Amino acid sequence: MQDVHNSPAVHAGAAVRTRSRTRFVILALLALGTMINYLDRTVLGIAAPTMTKELGIDAAVMGIVFSAFSWTYALAQIPGGVFLDRFGSKVTYFLALTFWSLFTLLQGFAVGLKSLLLFRFGLGISEAPCFPVNSRVVATWFPQHERARATGIYTVGEYLGLACFAPALFWIMGSFGWRALFVVVGVLGITFAIVWWLFYREPRDSKTVNQAELDYIAAGGGLEPPGGQQTLAFSWSNVARLLKRRQIAGACLGQFAGNTTLVFFLTWFPTYLATERHMGWLKVGFFAVMPFLAAAVGVMFGGWVSDLLLKRTGSANIARKLPIIVGLLGASTIISANFVNSDAMVITILSIAFFGQGMVGLGWTLISDIAPKNLMGLTGGIFNFCANLAGIVTPLVIGVIVAKTGSFFYALAYVGAAALVGALSYVFIVGDVRRVELADQLAQ
Repeated sequence: MQDVHNSPAVHAGAAVRTRSRTRFVILALLALGTMINYLDRTVLGIAAPTMTKELGIDAAVMGIVFSAFSWTYALAQIPGGVFLDRFGSKVTYFLALTFWSLFTLLQGFAVGLKSLLLFRFGLGISEAPCFPVNSRVVATWFPQHERARATGIYTVGEYLGLACFAPALFWIMGSFGWRALFVVVGVLGITFAIVWWLFYREPRDSKTVNQAELDYIAAGGGLEPPGGQQTLAFSWSNVARLLKRRQIAGACLGQFAGNTTLVFFLTWFPTYLATERHMGWLKVGFFAVMPFLAAAVGVMFGGWVSDLLLKRTGSANIARKLPIIVGLLGASTIISANFVNSDAMVITILSIAFFGQGMVGLGWTLISDIAPKNLMGLTGGIFNFCANLAGIVTPLVIGVIVAKTGSFFYALAYVGAAALVGALSYVFIVGDVRRVELADQLAQ
Protein backbone atom coordinates (compact mmCIF):
# COMPACT_ATOMS: atom_id res chain seq x y z
CA MET A 1 0.00 0.00 0.00
CA GLN A 2 1.26 3.47 -0.87
CA ASP A 3 2.34 5.60 2.07
CA VAL A 4 -0.03 8.60 1.83
CA HIS A 5 2.31 10.71 3.93
CA ASN A 6 4.97 10.42 1.25
CA SER A 7 2.68 10.80 -1.74
CA PRO A 8 3.39 13.54 -4.32
CA ALA A 9 0.03 15.18 -3.57
CA VAL A 10 0.89 15.59 0.11
CA HIS A 11 4.28 17.08 -0.72
CA ALA A 12 2.71 19.44 -3.24
CA GLY A 13 0.21 20.60 -0.64
CA ALA A 14 2.98 21.16 1.88
CA ALA A 15 4.90 23.22 -0.68
CA VAL A 16 1.87 25.42 -1.24
CA ARG A 17 1.38 25.94 2.49
CA THR A 18 5.01 26.91 3.06
CA ARG A 19 5.38 29.06 -0.06
CA SER A 20 6.99 32.41 0.67
CA ARG A 21 5.29 35.66 -0.32
CA THR A 22 8.23 37.80 -1.39
CA ARG A 23 6.46 38.83 -4.60
CA PHE A 24 4.02 40.89 -2.52
CA VAL A 25 6.88 42.79 -0.89
CA ILE A 26 8.15 43.59 -4.39
CA LEU A 27 4.62 44.68 -5.33
CA ALA A 28 4.51 47.04 -2.34
CA LEU A 29 7.73 48.67 -3.59
CA LEU A 30 6.16 49.16 -7.04
CA ALA A 31 3.00 50.67 -5.51
CA LEU A 32 4.98 53.16 -3.42
CA GLY A 33 7.21 54.05 -6.35
CA THR A 34 4.19 54.63 -8.60
CA MET A 35 2.52 56.79 -5.96
CA ILE A 36 5.61 59.00 -5.73
CA ASN A 37 5.90 59.02 -9.53
CA TYR A 38 2.44 60.52 -9.92
CA LEU A 39 2.84 62.94 -7.04
CA ASP A 40 5.93 64.29 -8.77
CA ARG A 41 4.26 64.75 -12.15
CA THR A 42 0.94 66.12 -10.86
CA VAL A 43 1.88 68.42 -7.99
CA LEU A 44 2.12 71.13 -10.66
CA GLY A 45 -1.67 70.92 -11.08
CA ILE A 46 -2.16 71.89 -7.44
CA ALA A 47 0.44 74.67 -7.60
CA ALA A 48 -0.78 76.01 -10.97
CA PRO A 49 -3.40 78.61 -9.91
CA THR A 50 -0.97 80.31 -7.49
CA MET A 51 2.11 79.76 -9.65
CA THR A 52 0.52 81.30 -12.75
CA LYS A 53 -0.16 84.54 -10.89
CA GLU A 54 3.37 84.79 -9.49
CA LEU A 55 5.13 83.88 -12.75
CA GLY A 56 2.67 85.69 -15.05
CA ILE A 57 1.55 82.64 -17.08
CA ASP A 58 -1.84 82.58 -18.88
CA ALA A 59 -4.03 79.53 -19.67
CA ALA A 60 -2.59 78.82 -23.12
CA VAL A 61 1.01 79.02 -21.88
CA MET A 62 0.15 76.90 -18.84
CA GLY A 63 -1.15 74.28 -21.26
CA ILE A 64 2.34 74.24 -22.79
CA VAL A 65 3.92 73.87 -19.34
CA PHE A 66 1.59 70.96 -18.47
CA SER A 67 2.35 69.38 -21.84
CA ALA A 68 6.13 69.87 -21.63
CA PHE A 69 6.57 66.93 -19.27
CA SER A 70 5.05 64.56 -21.80
CA TRP A 71 7.18 65.79 -24.72
CA THR A 72 10.34 64.31 -23.26
CA TYR A 73 8.45 61.57 -21.38
CA ALA A 74 7.05 60.20 -24.64
CA LEU A 75 10.28 60.66 -26.62
CA ALA A 76 12.30 58.86 -23.93
CA GLN A 77 10.02 55.81 -23.81
CA ILE A 78 11.84 53.75 -26.43
CA PRO A 79 15.35 54.68 -25.21
CA GLY A 80 14.14 53.97 -21.66
CA GLY A 81 12.86 50.55 -22.73
CA VAL A 82 16.17 49.76 -24.44
CA PHE A 83 18.05 50.85 -21.29
CA LEU A 84 15.78 48.60 -19.22
CA ASP A 85 16.43 45.58 -21.45
CA ARG A 86 20.17 46.24 -21.17
CA PHE A 87 20.62 47.06 -17.47
CA GLY A 88 17.60 45.46 -15.77
CA SER A 89 14.91 46.65 -13.39
CA LYS A 90 16.92 47.48 -10.26
CA VAL A 91 19.44 49.87 -11.80
CA THR A 92 16.94 51.45 -14.20
CA TYR A 93 14.34 52.23 -11.54
CA PHE A 94 16.90 53.51 -9.04
CA LEU A 95 18.36 56.00 -11.52
CA ALA A 96 14.89 57.04 -12.72
CA LEU A 97 13.64 57.63 -9.17
CA THR A 98 16.68 59.64 -8.16
CA PHE A 99 16.67 61.95 -11.17
CA TRP A 100 12.92 62.51 -11.44
CA SER A 101 12.80 63.40 -7.72
CA LEU A 102 15.69 65.83 -8.19
CA PHE A 103 13.92 67.59 -11.08
CA THR A 104 10.75 67.80 -8.99
CA LEU A 105 12.67 69.47 -6.20
CA LEU A 106 14.26 71.93 -8.65
CA GLN A 107 10.81 73.08 -9.85
CA GLY A 108 10.46 74.71 -6.46
CA PHE A 109 13.26 77.08 -7.49
CA ALA A 110 11.85 78.03 -10.92
CA VAL A 111 12.04 81.78 -11.58
CA GLY A 112 10.21 81.93 -14.89
CA LEU A 113 8.87 80.05 -17.87
CA LYS A 114 12.26 78.94 -19.22
CA SER A 115 13.52 77.35 -16.01
CA LEU A 116 10.13 75.75 -15.36
CA LEU A 117 10.09 74.19 -18.83
CA LEU A 118 13.67 72.96 -18.42
CA PHE A 119 12.82 71.17 -15.16
CA ARG A 120 9.64 69.68 -16.66
CA PHE A 121 11.68 68.36 -19.59
CA GLY A 122 14.10 66.72 -17.16
CA LEU A 123 11.23 65.23 -15.17
CA GLY A 124 9.77 63.68 -18.32
CA ILE A 125 13.04 62.04 -19.38
CA SER A 126 13.66 60.69 -15.89
CA GLU A 127 10.19 59.19 -15.39
CA ALA A 128 10.11 57.47 -18.79
CA PRO A 129 11.26 53.99 -17.66
CA CYS A 130 8.85 53.76 -14.68
CA PHE A 131 5.94 51.83 -16.20
CA PRO A 132 8.05 49.60 -18.47
CA VAL A 133 9.91 48.60 -15.29
CA ASN A 134 6.61 48.00 -13.47
CA SER A 135 5.34 45.81 -16.31
CA ARG A 136 8.60 43.86 -16.51
CA VAL A 137 8.72 43.28 -12.75
CA VAL A 138 5.11 42.03 -12.66
CA ALA A 139 5.72 39.70 -15.62
CA THR A 140 8.84 38.38 -13.86
CA TRP A 141 7.58 38.08 -10.28
CA PHE A 142 3.94 37.01 -10.82
CA PRO A 143 2.18 34.11 -12.56
CA GLN A 144 -0.24 35.17 -15.28
CA HIS A 145 -3.39 34.60 -13.23
CA GLU A 146 -2.21 37.08 -10.58
CA ARG A 147 -0.90 39.81 -12.88
CA ALA A 148 -4.10 41.80 -13.32
CA ARG A 149 -4.55 42.21 -9.58
CA ALA A 150 -0.86 42.97 -9.17
CA THR A 151 -1.09 45.61 -11.89
CA GLY A 152 -4.18 47.04 -10.21
CA ILE A 153 -2.41 47.27 -6.86
CA TYR A 154 0.60 49.19 -8.11
CA THR A 155 -1.48 51.29 -10.52
CA VAL A 156 -3.73 52.41 -7.67
CA GLY A 157 -0.74 54.42 -6.49
CA GLU A 158 -1.38 56.81 -9.39
CA TYR A 159 -4.62 57.88 -7.75
CA LEU A 160 -4.19 57.23 -4.05
CA GLY A 161 -1.19 59.53 -3.87
CA LEU A 162 -3.26 62.59 -4.70
CA ALA A 163 -6.42 61.26 -3.04
CA CYS A 164 -4.64 60.72 0.27
CA PHE A 165 -2.26 63.64 0.18
CA ALA A 166 -4.27 66.34 -1.64
CA PRO A 167 -5.57 67.95 1.60
CA ALA A 168 -2.02 67.96 3.03
CA LEU A 169 -0.60 69.37 -0.20
CA PHE A 170 -3.19 72.15 -0.29
CA TRP A 171 -2.34 72.90 3.36
CA ILE A 172 1.40 73.04 2.59
CA MET A 173 0.76 75.42 -0.29
CA GLY A 174 -1.48 77.62 1.84
CA SER A 175 0.98 77.68 4.72
CA PHE A 176 4.37 77.74 3.01
CA GLY A 177 3.70 78.61 -0.64
CA TRP A 178 3.72 76.61 -3.87
CA ARG A 179 7.50 76.17 -3.91
CA ALA A 180 7.42 74.06 -0.74
CA LEU A 181 5.22 71.48 -2.52
CA PHE A 182 7.99 70.59 -4.96
CA VAL A 183 10.70 70.48 -2.30
CA VAL A 184 8.72 68.14 -0.01
CA VAL A 185 7.72 65.71 -2.77
CA GLY A 186 11.22 65.73 -4.29
CA VAL A 187 12.90 64.85 -1.00
CA LEU A 188 10.38 62.05 -0.47
CA GLY A 189 11.29 60.51 -3.85
CA ILE A 190 15.05 60.67 -3.29
CA THR A 191 14.58 58.90 0.04
CA PHE A 192 12.53 56.14 -1.58
CA ALA A 193 15.17 55.62 -4.28
CA ILE A 194 17.52 54.46 -1.52
CA VAL A 195 14.85 52.10 -0.18
CA TRP A 196 14.38 50.60 -3.67
CA TRP A 197 18.12 49.99 -4.09
CA LEU A 198 18.37 48.26 -0.71
CA PHE A 199 15.36 45.95 -1.06
CA TYR A 200 14.67 45.12 -4.72
CA ARG A 201 16.04 41.84 -6.11
CA GLU A 202 15.26 39.70 -9.15
CA PRO A 203 13.49 36.43 -8.20
CA ARG A 204 16.53 34.17 -8.51
CA ASP A 205 18.72 36.66 -6.62
CA SER A 206 16.34 37.20 -3.72
CA LYS A 207 17.34 35.92 -0.30
CA THR A 208 13.78 35.82 1.03
CA VAL A 209 12.01 33.87 -1.74
CA ASN A 210 11.91 30.09 -1.37
CA GLN A 211 11.87 27.41 -4.03
CA ALA A 212 8.15 26.78 -3.64
CA GLU A 213 7.35 30.38 -4.55
CA LEU A 214 9.82 30.31 -7.46
CA ASP A 215 8.19 27.14 -8.80
CA TYR A 216 4.74 28.67 -8.39
CA ILE A 217 5.75 31.80 -10.34
CA ALA A 218 7.48 29.79 -13.04
CA ALA A 219 4.48 27.49 -13.48
CA GLY A 220 2.37 30.58 -14.25
CA GLY A 221 4.73 31.89 -16.91
CA GLY A 222 6.84 34.20 -14.73
CA LEU A 223 10.60 34.33 -14.08
CA GLU A 224 13.29 34.20 -16.73
CA PRO A 225 14.21 30.84 -18.25
CA PRO A 226 17.56 29.34 -17.20
CA GLY A 227 20.29 31.61 -18.48
CA GLY A 228 17.79 34.46 -19.04
CA GLN A 229 16.40 35.79 -22.25
CA GLN A 230 18.80 36.91 -24.95
CA THR A 231 18.98 40.71 -24.97
CA LEU A 232 18.62 42.03 -28.49
CA ALA A 233 20.30 45.18 -29.74
CA PHE A 234 17.90 48.03 -30.48
CA SER A 235 16.63 48.14 -34.03
CA TRP A 236 14.00 50.38 -35.62
CA SER A 237 12.96 47.40 -37.70
CA ASN A 238 11.97 45.64 -34.46
CA VAL A 239 9.89 48.68 -33.50
CA ALA A 240 8.13 48.53 -36.86
CA ARG A 241 7.50 44.77 -36.54
CA LEU A 242 5.99 45.23 -33.11
CA LEU A 243 3.70 48.05 -34.24
CA LYS A 244 2.50 45.98 -37.19
CA ARG A 245 0.99 43.46 -34.77
CA ARG A 246 -2.65 44.37 -34.21
CA GLN A 247 -2.55 43.45 -30.52
CA ILE A 248 0.16 46.03 -29.82
CA ALA A 249 -1.12 48.76 -32.18
CA GLY A 250 -4.69 48.47 -30.89
CA ALA A 251 -3.62 48.48 -27.27
CA CYS A 252 -1.48 51.57 -27.88
CA LEU A 253 -4.43 53.46 -29.39
CA GLY A 254 -6.72 52.36 -26.57
CA GLN A 255 -4.26 53.44 -23.91
CA PHE A 256 -3.83 56.82 -25.60
CA ALA A 257 -7.58 57.27 -25.29
CA GLY A 258 -7.63 56.25 -21.63
CA ASN A 259 -4.71 58.52 -20.82
CA THR A 260 -6.61 61.46 -22.28
CA THR A 261 -9.04 61.23 -19.37
CA LEU A 262 -6.21 60.66 -16.89
CA VAL A 263 -4.23 63.68 -18.11
CA PHE A 264 -7.25 65.97 -17.74
CA PHE A 265 -7.53 65.02 -14.08
CA LEU A 266 -3.80 65.31 -13.47
CA THR A 267 -3.49 68.77 -15.03
CA TRP A 268 -6.60 70.91 -15.58
CA PHE A 269 -9.03 69.38 -13.07
CA PRO A 270 -8.30 71.70 -10.08
CA THR A 271 -8.44 74.72 -12.41
CA TYR A 272 -11.75 73.45 -13.85
CA LEU A 273 -13.29 73.31 -10.38
CA ALA A 274 -11.93 76.73 -9.42
CA THR A 275 -12.73 78.66 -12.62
CA GLU A 276 -15.60 76.84 -14.37
CA ARG A 277 -17.42 75.79 -11.20
CA HIS A 278 -16.24 78.74 -9.06
CA MET A 279 -15.36 76.63 -6.03
CA GLY A 280 -13.22 78.07 -3.24
CA TRP A 281 -9.86 76.42 -2.59
CA LEU A 282 -10.99 74.57 0.53
CA LYS A 283 -13.91 73.17 -1.44
CA VAL A 284 -11.65 72.30 -4.36
CA GLY A 285 -9.30 70.46 -2.00
CA PHE A 286 -12.21 68.45 -0.59
CA PHE A 287 -13.96 67.69 -3.89
CA ALA A 288 -10.72 66.90 -5.74
CA VAL A 289 -10.27 63.83 -3.57
CA MET A 290 -13.51 62.13 -4.67
CA PRO A 291 -12.71 61.29 -8.33
CA PHE A 292 -9.23 60.08 -7.37
CA LEU A 293 -10.69 57.74 -4.76
CA ALA A 294 -13.17 56.51 -7.38
CA ALA A 295 -10.32 55.90 -9.83
CA ALA A 296 -8.40 53.97 -7.18
CA VAL A 297 -11.44 51.73 -6.66
CA GLY A 298 -11.75 51.36 -10.44
CA VAL A 299 -8.15 50.18 -10.72
CA MET A 300 -8.61 47.55 -8.02
CA PHE A 301 -12.00 46.46 -9.35
CA GLY A 302 -10.63 46.12 -12.89
CA GLY A 303 -7.76 43.94 -11.74
CA TRP A 304 -9.98 41.79 -9.51
CA VAL A 305 -12.67 41.22 -12.12
CA SER A 306 -10.08 40.50 -14.83
CA ASP A 307 -8.39 37.74 -12.84
CA LEU A 308 -11.81 36.38 -11.81
CA LEU A 309 -12.92 36.25 -15.46
CA LEU A 310 -9.67 34.55 -16.43
CA LYS A 311 -10.20 31.90 -13.77
CA ARG A 312 -13.87 31.38 -14.65
CA THR A 313 -13.63 31.46 -18.48
CA GLY A 314 -10.00 30.63 -19.23
CA SER A 315 -10.20 33.32 -21.93
CA ALA A 316 -7.60 36.09 -21.88
CA ASN A 317 -9.66 37.93 -24.50
CA ILE A 318 -12.65 38.24 -22.18
CA ALA A 319 -10.65 38.72 -19.00
CA ARG A 320 -8.33 41.46 -20.28
CA LYS A 321 -10.34 43.29 -22.93
CA LEU A 322 -13.88 43.41 -21.48
CA PRO A 323 -13.03 45.40 -18.29
CA ILE A 324 -11.00 47.90 -20.35
CA ILE A 325 -13.84 48.41 -22.84
CA VAL A 326 -16.36 48.93 -20.03
CA GLY A 327 -13.95 51.35 -18.36
CA LEU A 328 -13.50 53.43 -21.51
CA LEU A 329 -17.26 53.62 -22.01
CA GLY A 330 -17.55 54.80 -18.41
CA ALA A 331 -14.86 57.44 -18.98
CA SER A 332 -16.83 58.80 -21.95
CA THR A 333 -19.65 59.86 -19.60
CA ILE A 334 -17.52 62.86 -18.58
CA ILE A 335 -19.28 64.75 -21.40
CA SER A 336 -22.51 64.83 -19.37
CA ALA A 337 -20.91 67.10 -16.74
CA ASN A 338 -21.51 69.93 -19.22
CA PHE A 339 -25.26 69.67 -18.72
CA VAL A 340 -25.67 69.76 -14.92
CA ASN A 341 -25.43 72.67 -12.47
CA SER A 342 -25.13 71.00 -9.07
CA ASP A 343 -21.57 70.77 -7.75
CA ALA A 344 -22.37 67.43 -6.15
CA MET A 345 -23.73 66.08 -9.44
CA VAL A 346 -20.67 67.28 -11.34
CA ILE A 347 -18.34 65.53 -8.90
CA THR A 348 -20.48 62.37 -9.13
CA ILE A 349 -20.20 62.34 -12.95
CA LEU A 350 -16.48 63.04 -12.88
CA SER A 351 -16.01 60.29 -10.28
CA ILE A 352 -17.83 57.77 -12.51
CA ALA A 353 -15.69 58.81 -15.46
CA PHE A 354 -12.46 58.52 -13.47
CA PHE A 355 -13.59 55.16 -12.04
CA GLY A 356 -13.87 53.94 -15.63
CA GLN A 357 -10.46 55.35 -16.50
CA GLY A 358 -8.99 53.50 -13.53
CA MET A 359 -10.08 50.22 -15.10
CA VAL A 360 -8.08 51.13 -18.22
CA GLY A 361 -4.90 50.71 -16.15
CA LEU A 362 -5.41 47.01 -16.90
CA GLY A 363 -3.82 47.77 -20.27
CA TRP A 364 -0.43 47.23 -18.63
CA THR A 365 -1.44 43.68 -17.74
CA LEU A 366 -2.54 43.10 -21.32
CA ILE A 367 0.75 44.40 -22.73
CA SER A 368 2.75 42.20 -20.34
CA ASP A 369 0.71 39.23 -21.60
CA ILE A 370 1.36 39.93 -25.30
CA ALA A 371 4.90 41.42 -25.36
CA PRO A 372 7.66 39.15 -26.75
CA LYS A 373 9.70 37.77 -23.85
CA ASN A 374 12.99 39.11 -25.19
CA LEU A 375 11.58 42.58 -25.95
CA MET A 376 9.58 43.34 -22.80
CA GLY A 377 11.31 46.67 -22.24
CA LEU A 378 11.05 47.84 -25.84
CA THR A 379 7.40 46.81 -26.11
CA GLY A 380 6.56 48.56 -22.85
CA GLY A 381 8.40 51.64 -24.09
CA ILE A 382 6.45 51.73 -27.35
CA PHE A 383 3.18 51.22 -25.49
CA ASN A 384 3.92 53.98 -23.00
CA PHE A 385 5.15 56.30 -25.77
CA CYS A 386 1.87 55.99 -27.65
CA ALA A 387 -0.20 56.22 -24.48
CA ASN A 388 1.58 59.34 -23.31
CA LEU A 389 1.21 61.21 -26.53
CA ALA A 390 -2.04 62.07 -24.74
CA GLY A 391 0.06 63.90 -22.20
CA ILE A 392 1.32 66.15 -24.99
CA VAL A 393 -1.93 66.61 -26.87
CA THR A 394 -4.52 66.88 -24.08
CA PRO A 395 -3.09 69.81 -22.06
CA LEU A 396 -2.45 71.78 -25.25
CA VAL A 397 -5.92 71.14 -26.67
CA ILE A 398 -7.63 72.03 -23.40
CA GLY A 399 -5.42 75.09 -22.90
CA VAL A 400 -6.28 76.43 -26.35
CA ILE A 401 -10.00 75.67 -25.91
CA VAL A 402 -10.14 77.45 -22.54
CA ALA A 403 -8.11 80.41 -23.81
CA LYS A 404 -10.30 80.81 -26.92
CA THR A 405 -13.74 80.11 -25.44
CA GLY A 406 -13.31 80.88 -21.74
CA SER A 407 -15.08 77.57 -21.02
CA PHE A 408 -14.37 73.87 -20.48
CA PHE A 409 -17.45 72.74 -22.46
CA TYR A 410 -15.61 71.56 -25.57
CA ALA A 411 -12.68 70.36 -23.47
CA LEU A 412 -14.88 67.76 -21.74
CA ALA A 413 -16.41 66.84 -25.11
CA TYR A 414 -12.93 66.15 -26.47
CA VAL A 415 -12.01 63.95 -23.49
CA GLY A 416 -15.23 61.92 -23.76
CA ALA A 417 -14.90 61.43 -27.54
CA ALA A 418 -11.34 60.14 -27.14
CA ALA A 419 -12.58 57.52 -24.65
CA LEU A 420 -15.17 56.28 -27.16
CA VAL A 421 -12.45 55.90 -29.83
CA GLY A 422 -10.42 53.84 -27.34
CA ALA A 423 -13.31 51.49 -26.68
CA LEU A 424 -13.73 50.92 -30.42
CA SER A 425 -10.01 50.17 -30.72
CA TYR A 426 -10.21 47.35 -28.16
CA VAL A 427 -13.36 45.98 -29.83
CA PHE A 428 -12.19 46.00 -33.45
CA ILE A 429 -8.36 46.21 -33.55
CA VAL A 430 -6.70 44.41 -30.62
CA GLY A 431 -7.79 40.88 -31.57
CA ASP A 432 -6.57 37.85 -29.61
CA VAL A 433 -4.69 38.45 -26.35
CA ARG A 434 -1.72 36.11 -26.73
CA ARG A 435 2.06 36.33 -26.60
CA VAL A 436 3.47 37.91 -29.77
CA GLU A 437 6.17 35.68 -31.25
CA LEU A 438 8.71 37.42 -33.46
CA ALA A 439 11.72 35.16 -32.89
CA ASP A 440 12.15 34.29 -36.55
CA GLN A 441 11.82 37.88 -37.73
CA LEU A 442 13.75 39.92 -35.18
CA ALA A 443 16.74 41.98 -36.24
CA GLN A 444 19.76 40.92 -34.24
